[in-house]
Amino acid sequence: MAQSSALNGKLVVLMGGSGFIGNYVAQALLERGARLRIASRNPERAYTLKPLANLGQLQFARCNAADRQSVERCIAGADAVVNLVGSFDGDLARLMGESPGWMAEAARNQGAQAFVHVSAIVGDADEDTQTRYAQAKTLGEERVLAAFPKATILRPSILFGKDDNFINMFAGLISTLPVLPVFGPDAPIQPVYVDDVAEAVARTLENPGAFGGKTFELAGPDVMTMMDINEAIAAAQQRARTFLPVPDAISSVFASLPGTPMSSDQWKMLKLGNVASGDLPGFAKLGIEPKPLDLFLDKWMVRFRKHGRFTDRLTA
Repeated sequence: MAQSSALNGKLVVLMGGSGFIGNYVAQALLERGARLRIASRNPERAYTLKPLANLGQLQFARCNAADRQSVERCIAGADAVVNLVGSFDGDLARLMGESPGWMAEAARNQGAQAFVHVSAIVGDADEDTQTRYAQAKTLGEERVLAAFPKATILRPSILFGKDDNFINMFAGLISTLPVLPVFGPDAPIQPVYVDDVAEAVARTLENPGAFGGKTFELAGPDVMTMMDINEAIAAAQQRARTFLPVPDAISSVFASLPGTPMSSDQWKMLKLGNVASGDLPGFAKLGIEPKPLDLFLDKWMVRFRKHGRFTDRLTA
């Protein structure tokens, strides 16, 4: 594959590349023969990629995405740049709004051939009611396109994967507790497989002439509610569980309390749902057929079953 890819031998900088999605994007690009620079606050988290790379194919750079000079140093010499930086904490406007613009400007000044900005499906487009997260993501897209008009914007829905913090969080709770609350039980979600998003990143980088300057919504093939997802996980674990829908008013109060696992922003976004609008191109335009969650769930939930792979009936 590497010999036939336009990325073969090119230096691609992955900003925020040591995270969950970065691991998958890196693998897709290494397979294509690209040289990678993983730029991150904690690049050592990506050291597990070393056995997958050839000699000289992988390098690491410590980067503070909130510092413009740090960003510019990490992008020096890049043939292409991918921005994967995201957070729910800190100065979101700077980290996900202003910083992507610095990255895009630095990439343009370096003569980079492609820039891919991984944003998110954030739902409400009304500035007056948007969450801080959504406002920052919107600003980031604007800054990127202003500095690098031929950049590609990818907006994935909620990501899932074998080692994610989404499915696995619910799986851990379901394996332990007989009765569980479900926040936003009717909220529609279109979960997308992280490997499919990584492939989309690679394909848009390979062909900026066809995909540059365009925005894509990347959502999975199935729309599920939060209740659907919890019930599917329990079924895959072969466990009998009782799920209690939590009224929105209680969910809102819970999310506003300090120390809870869900912020007010996250609750507002959950309530809105996370599905593709249908107004923008998606995986089909990239020649990718997205995979559904149920393709993987039974296999991934084996380790959460009471008797592992030897479980053959419903358990507590």
